[in-house]
Amino acid sequence: MSVKETVLIIDFDGPYNQLLTREIRNLGVFSELKPHSITMEEVTQINPKAIILSGQSEQLHTKMGREIFNLGIPVLGIDYGMELMIHHFAGKCIRRDDSNHEKKTVSIHHHSSLTDNMNHEEEVLISSHVTIENIPDGFKVNIKTAEDAVAMISDESRKLYGINFHPEAEETKSGTQLLRNFLFEISGCQGDWSAESFIEDEIANIRDVVGDKKVLCGLSGGVDSSITAALIHRAIGEQLTCIFVDHGLLRKNEAAEVMHLLADDFHMNIVQVDASEQFLSKLNGVSDPEKKRKIIGNEFINVFDEEASKLTNISFLAQGTLYSDVIESGMSVGKMVKSHHNVGGLPENMKLELIEPIRLLFKDEVRAVGTALGIPDTIVWRQPFPGPGLGIRVLGEVTKDKLEIVREADAILRDEIRQAELERSIWQYFAILPNIRSVGVGDSGRLYDHTIGIRAVHSVDGMTSDFAKIPWDVLEKISQRIVIEVAQVNRVVYDITSKPPGTIEWE
Repeated sequence: MSVKETVLIIDFDGPYNQLLTREIRNLGVFSELKPHSITMEEVTQINPKAIILSGQSEQLHTKMGREIFNLGIPVLGIDYGMELMIHHFAGKCIRRDDSNHEKKTVSIHHHSSLTDNMNHEEEVLISSHVTIENIPDGFKVNIKTAEDAVAMISDESRKLYGINFHPEAEETKSGTQLLRNFLFEISGCQGDWSAESFIEDEIANIRDVVGDKKVLCGLSGGVDSSITAALIHRAIGEQLTCIFVDHGLLRKNEAAEVMHLLADDFHMNIVQVDASEQFLSKLNGVSDPEKKRKIIGNEFINVFDEEASKLTNISFLAQGTLYSDVIESGMSVGKMVKSHHNVGGLPENMKLELIEPIRLLFKDEVRAVGTALGIPDTIVWRQPFPGPGLGIRVLGEVTKDKLEIVREADAILRDEIRQAELERSIWQYFAILPNIRSVGVGDSGRLYDHTIGIRAVHSVDGMTSDFAKIPWDVLEKISQRIVIEVAQVNRVVYDITSKPPGTIEWE
């Protein structure tokens, strides 16, 4: 993907760096998060308008060295990024072991371009990781805490800025203004990043990469793959062939809905494949969630290879990989939360070249692109659904009976949320079948049946989430219907865990 201007964020294990990436994009400037191991050659290839160094870990040493400060473009160091800047220019910092982040009031002692239109006193979320004893030559102290600790330094002549607080955090009241100053006043960004500009750039990029070759796109029926297909179809039309693999892990009636919406309404060339028995056979006896993801991802590609062999001149495989998938799979600083079937589960001998047009977009940005493409809300606002489908919503071994249980429960949940007119206010909601049974009471006496878990969250991009506070009467109706209408279920529980610490999916 090519964009007119990019702000590069280099990640030194920062807890707010995904939020920082999003905040900059919200201001109309494309930002890209890269790990601390990035090289100067890679930085040069990106050709950023500005660079932000952000994080808190002194253990992650950069390969860039001092060159990063000699590119002649603005650099903003946040937290450890500020410490790195001070060390590079022969200043002195002392790191504390009992460090944390806390809300404090700071005051401006010397104005700079970075502090324009900010109040003399500001509330910020500040780091106590380091104490700055000596600032480097050429730098000025701009902001201090009430305890006279340095919170910001700058060298205006070289456009180098260091801050010990987080402008992206909600606790920093004028953080957005500070970012505006850095992006527009200091870095000269135009703010031309939008869903419409993305579509324009990406269509040109797809046409340039694909040329007159053909693309095969995997449809799962979810938002990401559908919008990926629509975007590529807009770019190359009949050169795109979609394969919709019914792996037996879909939601109720999903296969029929996908074919009606995309094949009939959008006139896409879609080949439907029923591979449910094949997938279930591969999953037989497998309980480990990582193994299930890998199996589903690999089998998905195997089906594609088989179908592709029936077609001619297919060169590319398109996937709806998201930025959150990439980050969670270890792109940031090597800390994998979980592997994603479309990031880490592809076989090394895959015959097709990958094309992932929405790889650098967050979920809400994908929805905005879908709307800008003219895709109806029935697709754009379809419930998020993982590539492995119900295979990771049935905990433990996957069987036909278990799939039917969770499929029916999920359909009831979605129906009741829709009837309560909550479907647009809750970001994601679904049913899970935990690998547990419990004692219950029915007409025939003692029962020993399954438990259904309900998960519903509020989120913007899936990187963080809070559990949705569904009204009690709605939850009660959902529970009553599930235990009455779904065979082999006698208990319903509601997950009230936020992310972090829990991920949205259970597996």
